[in-house]
Amino acid sequence: MTDASDPLLTLPESLRDAFKQPLGPVTTDVAALLEAVDETRERHGSPDEDPPQLIAVGDVVTYHLREAGRVPDAALVDGKTEREAVREEIATALDAAAERRIAVENPAAALSRSLLDALAEALAAAEPVTIEVTGEEDLAALPAMLAAPLGSTVVYGQPGEGMVRVAVTPETRREARELFEGLAGDTAAAYEILGVDPDGTDPDATV
Repeated sequence: MTDASDPLLTLPESLRDAFKQPLGPVTTDVAALLEAVDETRERHGSPDEDPPQLIAVGDVVTYHLREAGRVPDAALVDGKTEREAVREEIATALDAAAERRIAVENPAAALSRSLLDALAEALAAAEPVTIEVTGEEDLAALPAMLAAPLGSTVVYGQPGEGMVRVAVTPETRREARELFEGLAGDTAAAYEILGVDPDGTDPDATV
C-alpha cells in the first residue's frame, strides 16, 4: 500500500535552478504586499470561481502576514527557515494561532499525496487552515497557484531577499502548469487530488 507521505512528485536536478527563480515580485514591505493582494483580488477575481484567497507558504511569511493583521486562508509551515529552526518568537506566535491544523509529512524537493490532499482541503474550507509539515514545504507554492481561485495571491519566502508575491491569473497559472508538469512523477494524480482540470488552467482569454 502506498504511503501518503511518499513523494508523488519530485523536483528533477535539471530543474532546480529554474525553481530558484522567484515566480513574482519580491518585497520586504508587508503593507505594500497586502495592498497588492487586495488589488489582485479586485482585478482578477472571477465570478465563475470561488472567492480569492491568500495562501502563505513558510513560517516567516505566515508570521509577518499575521503580524500585519491578515490571517492567511491557507498557511503551510514546517518550523524552519532556510533549513534552520525559526526564531522562538515566530514559533511561539504560530503555535498560539487558533486556526484549524492539518498535520502532513512531505520530503524536501517533493510533493506528497498528504500535502496535496491537505492543500485541497484547506482551500475548500470556509475558515483559515494551517498545514503543519513534517519535512519541508518548499514546493507547495506551485500547486497552490494551480488550485487557488483566480484573484488569489500566493506568498512565499525567497532566501535572503524577502517575500515573493504571486497573483493567481491565467498567465501565472500557465507558468505554474509548465513548471508543475516538469516535475517527475504522477502529475495526473496530483491534478486529480487538487481538483484541477489541467486544460482549464490555461485559458485562451486574457485578463
